[in-house]
Amino acid sequence: MIGYYTELALRSLRRSPILTALMVLAIGLGIGASMTMLTVLHVMTADPVPGKSAQLFYPQIDPQDKDGYHAEDKPPALFTWTDATNLLRDHRGSRQAAMSRGQVTVRPPQGKERAFFESTRFASSEFFNLFDVPFSHGHGWTADDDTKHARVVVLDHKLADKLFGADRAVGQSVHLGDYSYRVIGVIDHWDPSPHFYDLESQGAFGHSESIYMPLETGVADKQSVASTVQCFSNAGFPSGSLKDAPNCEWLEYWVKLDTPEATKDYRDYLLHYSQEQRALGRFERPPHVGLHDLMGWLDYNHVIPGSVQLQTLLALGFLLVCLVNTVALLLVKFMRRSSELSVRRAMGASRRDLFAQLLGEAAMIGLGGGLLGLLLAWGGLWIVRQQPADYAQVAYLDVPMLGVALGLALLASVFAGVFPAWRASVLPPARGLKLQ
Repeated sequence: MIGYYTELALRSLRRSPILTALMVLAIGLGIGASMTMLTVLHVMTADPVPGKSAQLFYPQIDPQDKDGYHAEDKPPALFTWTDATNLLRDHRGSRQAAMSRGQVTVRPPQGKERAFFESTRFASSEFFNLFDVPFSHGHGWTADDDTKHARVVVLDHKLADKLFGADRAVGQSVHLGDYSYRVIGVIDHWDPSPHFYDLESQGAFGHSESIYMPLETGVADKQSVASTVQCFSNAGFPSGSLKDAPNCEWLEYWVKLDTPEATKDYRDYLLHYSQEQRALGRFERPPHVGLHDLMGWLDYNHVIPGSVQLQTLLALGFLLVCLVNTVALLLVKFMRRSSELSVRRAMGASRRDLFAQLLGEAAMIGLGGGLLGLLLAWGGLWIVRQQPADYAQVAYLDVPMLGVALGLALLASVFAGVFPAWRASVLPPARGLKLQ
């Protein structure tokens, strides 16, 4: 029966190619526009650490002075060296890491004349376990390496392959700035999006760093350990080490809290810490803390621009307009075939048979519109990637969104075909035969 309905649908579509093309085009345009924006929204709202994001938290404290203070001000996002090391020492979470983004000069084995800059993540030892960073070879450093300022580094797969070959990189020495460092690990392909752990200096949709170095080592070796530094108390940018700049915020800090009770205890700890530092004279403002889980942190920083949300709503509205037009075209098409349908009714076909036949024809139109919509969505996403917006580079149609596109096209066409198919199937046969 399905094959028979398919044959009838193909015959009907071939009899009115212009009308068929208009309906396919209408659905294709609606699907293309909506899938372009839905894909952008999808990549921007994706969970970068699935299964663990609810346990990862970004704390905030306010070490600044009273200058320009307003009670409604939000606490700063970055930490001073003093506060970050204090929180690391107290170790109130199951895992935690302080970190910063900078860059180093890489001098490859071919000679210093081929030196180049590479982005670098300076972090404490639990960074890799905290974020479940995958290794293809080797491992990360230990807390003891942090303390001893060990000259060890981890490379990403691409840089390791460029310098030594990824499978031969562990144990090699790489010259960074004025010092040589031993490679102890190679990270497998890892580039979470949104780039949640460094929104201040990298933005939400930048790429992960190529080199990872112990934070203490980077500071001790006077590497360029911070790309974002915010100083208060008119301190200005420090001329020496950031370690000796108590009024400069430049470190990100993440902590893993496994239970709601641990989250509550950690918030209480932040309040107590702020009160303690205020009693010591370091903090001048009343205790003001924040504690956001990963997805809450993205929302807090408005990672999804309002313009993207608006454009997505407009694209869905455009799809609705296209569906309304398709309903009208299908209604005209089916009602013009009332004589044919009445003959089928007279020969014994039930209303259900006619309804299934016409709905199948609408589904075929939707399938054609969905395929056209996919092509238009790929073109639309290519246009998005040419834009200067930071999220543009991640606007790709992945497998799940491909399924969504085809499902949306089929659902839209069936939705559009229900009323015309029902209206044509309930037409009294005598009326159609009389018209004939």
